[in-house]
Amino acid sequence: MTRPYDTIPLPYRPGRSADELRSRARDFYDEVRQRRTVRDYSPQPVPREVIESCLLAAGTAPNGANHQPWHFVAVGDPEVKRRIREAAEEEERAFYGGRAPQEWLDALAPLGTDSRKPFLETAPWLIAIFAQSWSPGEDEGRVKNYYVTESVGIATGILITALHHAGLATLTHTPSPMKFLNEVLGRPDNERPFLLLVVGYPADDAQVPDITKKSLDEIATFF
Repeated sequence: MTRPYDTIPLPYRPGRSADELRSRARDFYDEVRQRRTVRDYSPQPVPREVIESCLLAAGTAPNGANHQPWHFVAVGDPEVKRRIREAAEEEERAFYGGRAPQEWLDALAPLGTDSRKPFLETAPWLIAIFAQSWSPGEDEGRVKNYYVTESVGIATGILITALHHAGLATLTHTPSPMKFLNEVLGRPDNERPFLLLVVGYPADDAQVPDITKKSLDEIATFF
C-alpha cells in the first residue's frame, strides 16, 4: 500500500528566544521530574475525556514510515479489569515462583514487588498498549510495519508524560508473557502486547521507594 503525501509548510514555528528556551526547558524538567511510578491507587473516577486527550497526544509520536503501528485499549469496565488482574497474577505467580532467574528477583527485591497486583482493579483505568507488526492491506494482503518497537516505545513515553502533565499517576506493568491481553481484549494476531499502563489518582497513603535518578554526567556526553 503506497502512501503518496502532499507537503505543507511547517505549521508550528514558535521562534522563541534563547532565554525563553532555557526557561521552558527548566520548567518542563521541574514538572516531569516529579513523576513517580505508583502502585497504590485511589478508586476516584477519571473522566474519559482526559484519557482520550492523552491518547491523542501519544498518537502524535514519530514512527516508522508514518505507519503508526500502535493500538491503545483503554479499560474502565470493572469486570474486564478483574479478568485482566486474574490473568496477570497467574503469570506473575509463575514468574516469582521459578520462571524468573534469581538475579532478576534480586534486582526487584528493593522495590518490594510480588505477584499480587490489586492496582489492576483499584485504578480507574488500564491502558493496554499493542504493537502492530503488520497492518491489513488491499485484497486481504499485509503491509509490513517498520521500527515497531521504537515507534511504540516513543508513543508510550509521550502517553506517560501526558498523563503526568494532566495530574495523574501511572504504573508500567509488564507481566510475562502478556498474550492473555489479546484474548481478554479481543485483539488480532498482528498485535503484540507491549505494555499495560495503570492510570489514576494516587491513594492518599501512597508510598514510593526512596530512590534517585542518575546525574546528567552519568546519562549524557557532549562533544
